[in-house]
Order: sequence, then structure tokens, then C-alpha cells
Amino acid sequence: MTAFEFSDDNKRYHTLNYYNIHKYRCKVFKAAVDAGFSCPNRDGSKGTGGCVFCYERSGYFSHGGGKDVYRSVYSQLCAERERIYKKHSGAPLIAYFQAGSNTYGDISDIMDAVRAAEDFGAAGIALATRADCVDGEVLELLKSTAARLPLTVELGLQTANDDTARLINRCHSFEDFLYGYNMLKGAGLRVCVHIIDGLPHERAEDMLYTAKTLGWLLPDAVKIHLLHVIKGTRLYDSYLCGEYVPLEKDEYIDIVVRQLELLPPSTVIERITGDGDKRTLAAPMWSADKISVLGGIDKRLSELDTCQGRLFTEKEGENI
Repeated sequence: MTAFEFSDDNKRYHTLNYYNIHKYRCKVFKAAVDAGFSCPNRDGSKGTGGCVFCYERSGYFSHGGGKDVYRSVYSQLCAERERIYKKHSGAPLIAYFQAGSNTYGDISDIMDAVRAAEDFGAAGIALATRADCVDGEVLELLKSTAARLPLTVELGLQTANDDTARLINRCHSFEDFLYGYNMLKGAGLRVCVHIIDGLPHERAEDMLYTAKTLGWLLPDAVKIHLLHVIKGTRLYDSYLCGEYVPLEKDEYIDIVVRQLELLPPSTVIERITGDGDKRTLAAPMWSADKISVLGGIDKRLSELDTCQGRLFTEKEGENI
């Protein structure tokens, strides 16, 4: 097989490191912050309790939001800079609003969060949210922010299968996702879509369907996650009573490799396995050895002499 076009180091998929090196000319790090935003799947507007796998606040390094959004975000970014600079002094930092739905809330609070990141001197901003939390007012804020510094909107799709979405209490459909996604892309914004492998009752074919369907949308970036069983979640209760069985390591590696083949080569793979908080991770414990998982994916790609996009074909006929 000829060398993969979006690689400088023999990788067979389009890594975030490759993207950042070519965009910023150096390594870039994400400073994770929690601006304190909620979610329509928690506050009762669409559902309560969140998705079955969701803990109250996500993110390994986030420190919790506060009433003064600007001050909270700014102080968290300073703390993150201190942590990151112990090993990577002077590296550009992207303000990563990871916890909650960061376009869901009072527009003035969202503006304060963004302004704090800009005043801090962030090299870019990444906002995690849901596709059903983007309206005209938010869209204008995102567009104006993107005109000043690099901005990525991270949308949690998780699965393109509506039956699974209902089972995990996602409280929005694939059609809802498409509406928000197309609105963001129509505004010229960079979008990274999250999907999760190993959701309850999904087979390999279901996960490949999600990847193939997503590939047809030509996303700027994708994050592929393994479903972690976190203590204190409803998924954890299902795991304890044997109703949920996590993927085995070899299963996950095989599925990810097959998903990569279906995604466009130009799509940046910003994550290919997750970092479960070892303090609360219940299963699968093999996922804690991230280096082994990454190495297993690279090895499998090499064994099959395949790469990202090998089986990608653009959607024929009507748009999704």
C-alpha cells in the first residue's frame, strides 16, 4: 500500500497530532475546563439523569464551574496551564469546554466563557455540546468567535441508530443531530463528531453503520470512544447485574480499524480510544492501558495493509 497521504510518521490514519503540527507548526495541548453548563437531558427540558453512561460531571481534569463564569473559566485555564507547562513549557493551549453542553444556557454566560478563553490567550477553543443546543443566537456567537481564533464545535452523536439512542436515554434522534450539524457546517464552522463503540445491544454492524453514515457527512473531525462503565452511573448498575457486557480489547480494535476504513481520509481522527478516570472506572479495565490499545490498532492496520478511507465512498443520490 502506498503511504497514507495525511501522515508524516507512517500512521495509517489522520491523527490530531498531524493536523496540529501542520496548522500550528508545533505540539498543541488541550486545557480542559468546566464552565458549569447543564444539559437538556439533565434539567428536565428533554429528560432527566442524562445518558445511562454519563456521570454528573465529565472530564478528568475539569475543576467545576462557578456562578461567575468568566472568573471560573479563567482560573481553571490558569491552573491547567500550570499543570501542562510542567512538562511542555510555552506550548499553545486550546481551551476545551468539555463538561456539559456548552451552548446550552444563558447566552451571556456562554459569551463570558468564550471571552475568558480569549482573554487568557488560548490558541483556540473547542466547545463540546449537543446538536439540539444550537440556535440562531448561539450560531452568531460561534461565527464571530471563529472569525477571531480557531474554533471547533464538538457534537456528541454517539450512534446513528435511533433505537440505541432511545435505549441509552439520549433524548435526541439522528434527525435532530443532522439539523444541528448542517446548521453549523452551513455557517462554515469546524465540527468534530463523537461516536461511542460498545453501546448496549449494539453489534459490530451497528457501529460500522454509524461510521459509514457519519463518513457520508464529511465531518472535519471525529472522536471514536470506547464505552466506559463508570461507577455511579445507570450503566454501572446494568454491568453489576450482568445486563451489560463490555467489548473485549480485540473486538474494539477490530471495530475501530473497520470504522477507519469507512471514514474519509481528510477527516481528522482526534481520538481513537478514551481515557477513563481510573478512580471511577469499573470496566473494561484493559482500556486503562491506552498505549497498548493504540499499538494494537496500529498493528492491526499494518497486518491488513489498510488505512483510513480505504473503503470510503461518497453517498450517491439524495443527501442524508
